[in-house]
Formats: sequence, structure tokens, C-alpha cells
Amino acid sequence: MKTTTRTAVKNGAPAAGGAQGSGVAGPRSLELFTEEQGYFTPGLQQIAIFSQLVMDKGRGALLYDVDGKEYVDFVAGVCVAAIGHGHPGYAQAIAEQVANIHVGSFTTRNRVEFCRRLMRHTPKGLDRVQLYSGGAESVEAAFRLAKSHTQGFEFVGFWGGFHGKTGGVLPLLGDTSFKQGLGPLMPGTYSSPFPDPYRCPLGTVGKHDCAAHCLEFLRSMIRRATTGKLAAIIVEPIQGTAGNIIPPAGFLPGLREVAHEFGGLLIADEMITGFGRTGKWFGCLHEDVRPDIITVGKGMGGGFPVTGLIARSEIAGAKPFANPSGSSSSYGGNPLASAACNAAMRIVEEEGLVENSRVIGERILARLRKMQERFPFMGDVRGRGLLIGVEMIKDPKTKERLGPVSCRRIFDEGLRRGLITMAYSPVIRINPPLNITAEQADRGLDILEETFAAVSRTPDFGKC
Repeated sequence: MKTTTRTAVKNGAPAAGGAQGSGVAGPRSLELFTEEQGYFTPGLQQIAIFSQLVMDKGRGALLYDVDGKEYVDFVAGVCVAAIGHGHPGYAQAIAEQVANIHVGSFTTRNRVEFCRRLMRHTPKGLDRVQLYSGGAESVEAAFRLAKSHTQGFEFVGFWGGFHGKTGGVLPLLGDTSFKQGLGPLMPGTYSSPFPDPYRCPLGTVGKHDCAAHCLEFLRSMIRRATTGKLAAIIVEPIQGTAGNIIPPAGFLPGLREVAHEFGGLLIADEMITGFGRTGKWFGCLHEDVRPDIITVGKGMGGGFPVTGLIARSEIAGAKPFANPSGSSSSYGGNPLASAACNAAMRIVEEEGLVENSRVIGERILARLRKMQERFPFMGDVRGRGLLIGVEMIKDPKTKERLGPVSCRRIFDEGLRRGLITMAYSPVIRINPPLNITAEQADRGLDILEETFAAVSRTPDFGKC
């Protein structure tokens, strides 16, 4: 008989895979976390492994673990919980739908209402939508559509980009740790430098227009490295996984020009930036850029696993993508997913959450920039709406990033004080629910400032 070995986890002891716990989790969390580690493969998100918490419920921008401790949520499931946790209108909409019919590809009232709402906010001309269940699935569907329309087969992404982990998008991931050892990668994919205003990858900060330099490099790379069969360039309007990096003004419009110059399309991956996260309905609207295709998800469904693509009619009709069942997905747009999308979007509209994202985001940025004066290890503060990045550094001159041990101290100390952040990385990504209140945002920032003060007093902070 085959037996399964359970990995014992004590408070603060390593979880499966050797990760050290935060020491914050209470006994009930640890009991359930320990059992789960015996079932799951290694590789869960770091925030779950490091914290060892078991969440019981949430209300708005607050979370509660099974031991009864309350936390301010500055993560929102990595931008997924746009309408917060436990929203009664969202819960009611899903409950009503699941009590009737929840699967199938037939038209439903909720799907029609969602599409009607969606088309009020998409960039001009983008008027066709298809729904899927995962981010990488919708990106790969966008690739199929681009191939169908252009008859090209080559794709260009950017250093630092993230579009999922399936085989078709894996080559375009900017973080090499996700793809090392997984070759060979799909041919016909290329990566180009992304203009980071704080640390330009071409070394031109203060010497040259980083955006113009990256566009010049991109043109040259397409001419020299590809076979001349460009299908699309894909870009995040703000790079999320890389640290909420905002490209300089002019880069996105220039990118559209380059894509069309070489016969390709521009795909804006708005998985993170869409539906109010940046203080506008879509991230590309900050520069009034009209992509040919947009991929969407995360906040669109309020937490339900639903994603999609939005395209112009003249592109969406291209075959074989537009053949019967050519663009469909078994789970995409089913009655339950459509109810979630319709409810989430209705809440965003009725509660003014796009504007709340802009206003509270500006409030958080102002406070963080004030904190920069006190803490020199805050190297850069950037953001739009409630998509904010804080770059943690060892030295302001070299801009060398803070080491993993110091970052974990910030994460653990913040967690201990009641703040859930992504501070285990040298770039802290602050992405709370869009319905976070000013009082909750201030409370979270108070904890963050107290945390910075506490860890900065430790003798070797910043050296490890």
C-alpha cells in the first residue's frame, strides 16, 4: 500500500520546499496549512507559503484568518478582488445563478447585460469580446486571432513582462526563473527591452530618452532577428509582476506605430490594469492608445476565474479563429462566469470604484513619498490609481535592490502588525481592493511605516 508522508510545520518552521514561515500564523491556521502541504505540490504563491495563514472571511479591504486576526489587504489576490471581499451584491448574484444553471455556452441575460456594460467603457472601436477561464488562455487566444488576421506567426514581448505560464507564452516571460529548464521554447517569439524610468535597461537614465531608445532598439531587433512575419507585439500598459513599472509617456503610442509598421497588431495585456485598477477603465486610456486586441481578467470577474479578449470587429472575424467553435472555451462565458462579470462590473459602476481608485491611489502615493524622506531604502515610488510600486534599495547611488532576508523581515513584521503585502520582494506591489476606504488605506500605511521603522533598527538590515 502506498503511503503519503505529511510534512510537519511548526510556527516559523519551513514549509514544504524549505520556505521559512512568518511565525505569525495561529494554531488553527498551522493545523490546516500543515495538512494541505501534504497534498499540494511545491510551487504555491510565496505569500501563502511564507505567511502560512488560513483565511476565513473578508469584508471589503479587510481579511480575517481562522484564528480571528484581522488584516488590511494591500494585495487583493494580486489585483483580483477589485470589488473587495464578501460583497453582498456579488454573493447574491452568484448564488442566484448557481441555483438555476451554471454551465453551458447558451446565451444568458447576465452575459448580454455584461457585454452591454463592457462596451460602454472599452477604447473606441474595440467592440467584440470572447471569454475564457485563465489569463494565459486568453493571451494564447489573442495570439491565435493575431495569426488569423495577419497571417504572420512571430510575436514580440518585453523584458519584465508576464503573460502566464503556458507553453505559448512562456518564451515571453521576462523573469527567467519561470522558464529556465523548460526548453525548448516555442519558436518565433522575441523579447525586447521595456523602458523603466528608474533603471533603464539600456543604461540611458538621465542620458537619453529611455522610451525612444527602447523603440529604436525594438525596430532594429524586428528587422534583424525576425523573419518578417510579425503577428503582434504584446505589452502590459504597466508591467505588474516586474514591479508596477509605468513606461514613459510616448512609449505605448510608439509601440502601436511599430507594430503596424511591420504588419502586426498591438495586443495590450490589461489582465491587471483593466477595470479601474489604474484610475481609468483601462490602462491604455492614460495615453489614449487604441490597441487592436486587449486581454482582460482578474478584476473583471471580481474573483471568479474568468478572462477574455476584446478586439475590433474587422479583426475578430478572421478565420480560422472565427470558425464555429474556433474561438470558444468550455468554461469561458458560462452562466456562472457571466453572472460574476455582470455583478462585478455593475458594482464598479454603481459604487464609483474607478474614481475611488484614482483618489485613494493619489492619497497613498502622497503618503509614501513623504515616507521616502524618512527611509532612504525607499528608492522609487510610482503608481497609477491603486497599482503602486515601492522599490526597496540598499544604496541610492547604485540602486542595488534590497536582499531577500531584509525583504522577508519587512513582510513578516508587517504581517505581525496586521498588514498583508507583497513585501517579500524588493519591489513592494501595493494593489488593494478598489473599494478600500481612506481610513483603511491610512491604517495600512501606518502599519507599513511602523514596520519600516522597526526593521531599519535591526543591525544588519539592508546588508542581507
